[in-house]
Amino acid sequence: MQSKVRLIAVAWVAGLALAGCYGKDGGLQLHQPGKYVGANDPLLEIAGTPEFEQRLERRFNMVQTDR
Repeated sequence: MQSKVRLIAVAWVAGLALAGCYGKDGGLQLHQPGKYVGANDPLLEIAGTPEFEQRLERRFNMVQTDR
């Protein structure tokens, strides 16, 4: 009886693991390297500007100065 329950539990866990690997359409999605194809990102527009770099440096210094 215990071996039957154990076998069912292993099969159930294996089924869940395999179900997690299944995508929405079941296919593979390929993207071109170096090309962002996601939704519009407002941070991409301001990245690299002096104001943005200063904000990042201030945030970094707020939490990293004790290390």
